[in-house]
Amino acid sequence: MTPALHVEWLGRIAYAPALARQDALVAAKIADPVLPDTLLLLEHDPVYTIGRTPDRSSLLAPESLPHPVETIQRGGQATYHGPGQLVGYPIIDLSRRGRDLHRYLRFLEEVLIMSLAEVGVVGTRRDGLTGVWVGPRKIASLGVGVRRWISLHGFAINVTAEALAPFGAITPCGIAGVEMTALEPENGQSISVDGFAHVVDRFFRAQLEEDLPLAP
Repeated sequence: MTPALHVEWLGRIAYAPALARQDALVAAKIADPVLPDTLLLLEHDPVYTIGRTPDRSSLLAPESLPHPVETIQRGGQATYHGPGQLVGYPIIDLSRRGRDLHRYLRFLEEVLIMSLAEVGVVGTRRDGLTGVWVGPRKIASLGVGVRRWISLHGFAINVTAEALAPFGAITPCGIAGVEMTALEPENGQSISVDGFAHVVDRFFRAQLEEDLPLAP
C-alpha cells in the first residue's frame, strides 16, 4: 500500500533548491494524484521572503537588509528563514482532504502547538492572527499557497536563539510591535533543529489523519 505521507529531511539548504523541490513535487502530484503527500523538513540559509503584494512596507529598509529577499507565491507579508529555525513545506493534496484552507491552517498550528508541548513550551493561537504564540511572543509563522489544491510553502518555527536577530530588520508578517521568540530561550534547554524536526514529524503524521482524513 502507498503510504499516506512521505517525510524528507533536507538539512540546511538554500532557498532556491528547496523551492524547486516543492515545485517538482507539486507537478508530480498534479500529474499523478495517487502519489503520497510529502512533508519537507529543513533549515534554510539566511533569507527573507514576502508574498506577491504591492505593500512591501514590512521590509523596513529594503536597500540595507542583511540577507537577500525572495518574492514568492504565498500569502502574507515578510518573514525570515535561517539557521536555528525549522521550516516545513507540506505538499498535500487538499482536494482529497476537504478543500478547506482555514481548516488546513488550523491543522498546521495544532501540529506545532502539540510539538511545543512535547518539549515543555505552551504554544497558543491568537484571535485573528495566523501562527503560534508563547504568551505575547510569536514563535511560529505560517504562509501557504495552493496550486490546483496541492499545498506548498508552509510553516517556520524558531528553535534556537540564533534565528531571532534577523527579524529586527523587518516587521514580521506585517504585525507592528510583534516580539519574536524561540523554543530554546522559552524552555531554557538546548535542542537542535533536526532534533525538533523528529518531534514535528511525529505529530504531523498523527494529526494529518485525525484532522484532515483522506476522503473515501
